[in-house]
Amino acid sequence: MTDRQDVTTSDTGSASGSAAAHSPGTRDTVRLALVIGALGVVFGDIGTSPIYTLSTVFNPSDPHPVPINTANVYGVVSLVFWSVMIIVTVTYVLLAMRADNDGEGGIMALITLLRRWGARQGRRATVVLAGLGIFGAALFLGDSMITPAISVLSAVEGLKVVEPSLEDLIVPITAVIIVLLFLVQRRGTATIGRVFGPVMIAWFLAIGGFGVAGIAGHPEILKALSPTYAVGFLVGHFGIAFFALAAVVLAVTGAEALYADMGHFGRRSITRGWLFLVFPACVLSYLGQGALILDDPANVSSPFFLLVPGWGRLLMVLLATAATVIASQAVITGAFSVAAQAAQLGYLPRLRVAHTSETERGQIYVPWINWLLMVSVLTLVFAFRTSAALAFAFGMAVTGTITITTLLFFCVARWKWGTPRWLLGVGGALLLGVDLLFLAANMTKLAHGAWLPLLIGVTAFTVMITWQRGRRIVTAERERREGPLREFVDELRNGKSPTRVPGTAVFLNRGKETAPLAMRANVDHNHVRHEHVVIMSIETEIVPRVPADQRIVVDDLGYMDDGITHVTAKFGYMETPDVPAALRTLDPAETEGQLQLDDASYFLSRIELQRGDAPTMARWRKRLFIATSYIAADAGEHFGLPRDRTVVMGSHIDV
Repeated sequence: MTDRQDVTTSDTGSASGSAAAHSPGTRDTVRLALVIGALGVVFGDIGTSPIYTLSTVFNPSDPHPVPINTANVYGVVSLVFWSVMIIVTVTYVLLAMRADNDGEGGIMALITLLRRWGARQGRRATVVLAGLGIFGAALFLGDSMITPAISVLSAVEGLKVVEPSLEDLIVPITAVIIVLLFLVQRRGTATIGRVFGPVMIAWFLAIGGFGVAGIAGHPEILKALSPTYAVGFLVGHFGIAFFALAAVVLAVTGAEALYADMGHFGRRSITRGWLFLVFPACVLSYLGQGALILDDPANVSSPFFLLVPGWGRLLMVLLATAATVIASQAVITGAFSVAAQAAQLGYLPRLRVAHTSETERGQIYVPWINWLLMVSVLTLVFAFRTSAALAFAFGMAVTGTITITTLLFFCVARWKWGTPRWLLGVGGALLLGVDLLFLAANMTKLAHGAWLPLLIGVTAFTVMITWQRGRRIVTAERERREGPLREFVDELRNGKSPTRVPGTAVFLNRGKETAPLAMRANVDHNHVRHEHVVIMSIETEIVPRVPADQRIVVDDLGYMDDGITHVTAKFGYMETPDVPAALRTLDPAETEGQLQLDDASYFLSRIELQRGDAPTMARWRKRLFIATSYIAADAGEHFGLPRDRTVVMGSHIDV
C-alpha cells in the first residue's frame, strides 16, 4: 500500500506543476484549501447529526421508547460517543481510508481492489464479495436520497422552536432549498467547497461552543466519556439499549461519505478535518445536549436548539439550514463518484460525466444521477413530511453500507497486505460485532420505514447486476457477428479489394480481436475504405487514472504497408476518454503515415437492443436491461468526437 498525498495530483494542484507550486508556502496553502474544501463538502452529513440524534433516541412516539432518567442519559451519550469513535474514527478514518485505489476511496474502490487481488483466492469468493460490495453501493445510493430529505427537514423544523405558527411552512421551505441545492451541482465541488467551507467552520465552532456552555451547567456529564457507561447501559438494560441503537446509529451517518469523497480531497485533508475540528465539536454538542436533558427532561423535545439561548435560536436555525444543505452535498458528491465508477466497471450504462475542476480530476458532476436524486429527495420530503418519520428509514441504509464496507476492508487487508489472520480475527470480532449489532437493531424498524432503503438498495442492485449480465450477452453476440479482425484484414489485402479513398477513418471498437461492425458495413455495402484506417479500442483499467506514457498501444495487425492500424487507448475508471486527444499523441511512424486528424471521419457502431426468445435472462430482466440502455450517454459525446465528422452505423441484437 502506498501512502499517497492529499489528491491524485498531490498537493501541487496541476499535474504538470511549476516551481512555485512546489514551494513550502504554496503547498501549505493548498493543503489548507483542501481541508477547508473538505469541511464544506465531506463533513456536512456527519457534522449535522447532533441536530436530531438524541431527540430521536428519546422520542416518546418511538415504538420502543427509552425512558428519560439519569442513568439512561449517561448511557446513551456514552453509547453515542463510543459508536462514533469505533465506527468513524477507527473503522473509516484510521483503517478503511488506507485501502485506497490510487487515491480513490469508497465501496467501489474496495470492489476493484478485490477484483485485482482476489484472483488467487478463487473466482467464487471474489464474485460473492464483489456482489456484496455492489449491494453496499446500492444502499449508499439509497442513503444519498434519504440524507438530503432528513437533514434539511430537521434543520427547518427548528422554526417550530422559534415560532410554532411557522410549522406549515416547513415542507415548502425544505422543497425550495433542495431544488436550489441540486441546481448548483453543475458548478462542481471545488466551487461549492470554497463557499461552504467557511460556513461549516462557523457551524462546528458554534455547536462546540454551545456544547461547552451546556457542559458548564452539568460538568458531571463528562463522565459519559468513560466506556463503562456505554457497556453498563448495553448489558444492564439490553432490552432498552438494543432498540435505542437504531437511533444511536444516526450519529455515524455520513461515515461512508468520508470514504467515498476521498478522491475529491485526499485522505490527509479529511483526516485532519475530522480529528482536529469535526469530531471534537460533535462530541461537545452531544455532551452539552445530555447535560441539558439532565437539567430538565422536557428539553428532550429539541435539545440541540434549546441548547442555544433564545436570542440566538433563529440565527442557529439559519446556520443549521445551511449546514444541512452541506450535509446533503456530502452524499450527493459521493453518489456521483459511486455512479461514475460503477459505469466504468460495467455495472451501469455509460453515463455523461462532467469534470468540474482543471486540477482535481476526481471532482465530477453526473447530470442523470443529479436529477434522479432531486426527484427522489423531493418525493421523500412530501411523503414523510417530518425528520422523525424518516429517521427509522435512515439507519438501515447506513448500517448496511458500514457493515459491508468493514467486511470488504478485512478481505482487502488479508489479500493485499497479508495481515495475520489472528489480528483480523480480533479486529473483525470487535468492529464487525459492533456493526452487526447496529444492523440487527435497525432490522426491528422494518415495519416503521426501514423497508425504504432496502427497497431502494434492492432495486439499484438489481439494475446493476442485470446491466452487467445483459452487457456480457450483447458483447458475446456482437463479437460473433464481427468476426476475427486479423482474418478481415487478410481478406482486405488478399481477397476483397474495396476502392481506397483519401483521408483518415477512425473506427471505434470494443477490442482488437474482432472487426468493427461499422467497418464491415462500409466495405460490404459501400465497397470503400480510407487510405488510413485506425481501429481504436478504449480500455478501462481497474485504477482511477493511467499515466500518459502507458496510455497508447499500437499494433500494425501484421502488415506495415496497408494503412490499417489498431490503437488501444487505456483510461482509468475515473477518467473521461478523449479519443481525438489520444490520437494526436501518435507518432506517424507507428501509423504507417501521417494521420489527417483535422479532417478525419469517426465511425461508431450503434446497437439497437430487442427482446429475443433465447433463454439468456428472465423476460422481466430483459425488459429492465433494454430500458436501462436508454439512459446511456451519447457515445460520440462521451469519447469527445467531433459531431460534424461522426458517422453512426446501426445494427440490432436480440437479448
